[in-house]
Amino acid sequence: MSVRQIKAVVALDYGIDPHAVEAIMPVASNVQVVGMVEGLERGFTVLEETAPDMLVIACQGYSERALYLIEGATRERPDRPIVVLFFGTPDGFMERVFEAGADDLIALPASADDVRFALEKVVARKRGSSVDATVNPMICVLGPKGGTGKTLTACNLAVALAQAGKKAVIVDLDLQFGDVGISLGLSPDRTIFELAQTGGSIDSEKVDGFLMEHSSGARALLAPSRPDQASAVSVEVLREVYSALRARYDFVVVDTPPGFTPEVIATIDTSSHLCVVGMLDALSLKDTKLGLETLELMGCDADEIRLVLNRADSKIGITREDAETILGRVPDVLVPSDREIPRSITEGRPIVLAGDRSAAARPFMALAALFMDEQPAAIREGEAPSPNRHGQNANGDVPGGKGDAKRKRRGPISALLRRG
Repeated sequence: MSVRQIKAVVALDYGIDPHAVEAIMPVASNVQVVGMVEGLERGFTVLEETAPDMLVIACQGYSERALYLIEGATRERPDRPIVVLFFGTPDGFMERVFEAGADDLIALPASADDVRFALEKVVARKRGSSVDATVNPMICVLGPKGGTGKTLTACNLAVALAQAGKKAVIVDLDLQFGDVGISLGLSPDRTIFELAQTGGSIDSEKVDGFLMEHSSGARALLAPSRPDQASAVSVEVLREVYSALRARYDFVVVDTPPGFTPEVIATIDTSSHLCVVGMLDALSLKDTKLGLETLELMGCDADEIRLVLNRADSKIGITREDAETILGRVPDVLVPSDREIPRSITEGRPIVLAGDRSAAARPFMALAALFMDEQPAAIREGEAPSPNRHGQNANGDVPGGKGDAKRKRRGPISALLRRG
């Protein structure tokens, strides 16, 4: 099947030699130059008359005319690729170019092959941007309350998926205080901050250059090294990063900070699956319940949400049945308290690497199996009989019924149960 030719118009700013630009434009390429316009003011007229598939702008120095043309062309057709050929060192002008809506900037001098590759890459990205996001699963790990084990869950999930033979990557979205690097024992030599600073379009190849590799085979895009660098990572950058990663990896796992920040909301909107993490204590259960209710208000499908309950065997006066009543659903995975878990975090060695030898590893392996559709919807840990969706346990008894009388509750937990 033949590849459709991309018709490109080149607009030249004043002082640009048309012969110099013509010499670097690709010949054997699916990008075909159908016209060259001298003077950016004429750019709008030519765009309206010819309706090209791509706009290439050649300029040098700081050019308000170029920015004006980019902004106008973006408003007219947001789906049309715009590439800037810049003679010299762009410095601060590069940032303005991308803010205006350009997809890439090529600093000249450059070879015709380099220009061809850049143009074709931009076209491929524009064509695939609306498709890549649905190719492979992206799992957003959430926990409205801090300290519930989101990072623990996200890291072990990513490593478990990698151990199962999947190409897995984890993104640390806690841009100010991310701990994925510590949990995986990785040094933050390259982070999402440096990726955001590169400018230009973001594709799979570019992102790969900023990923750190774990011994399990999982890869990680780490959070910035300092909190003040967080502002450099915009929602727009995140969307491009997610699209690029989903085009190349079987699973993308995103570890989020507490709360529903703009970055977290954008990640939820982009994700195919959600994993909510809570703990077996009154404060965490309250926040987890509110988080689930918020996701419902956002239109999230409950069938796409997995619920993980950490420290699920803690003896603190709250039973699993209490938790299920408060949350309004049965947790999909119960993670027991285990002294090996904090030790594994300290050592930077995810607990799933211990395999079946560790009782704490099995729930995370089960969670990975859930997302790979290899296990039933609910996987439970522990010896106690588990109630089914009708409230019955394995013996057919209803918790709270005959033979299962509950003591009278007082204090905050009873209020939570009434609200549930």
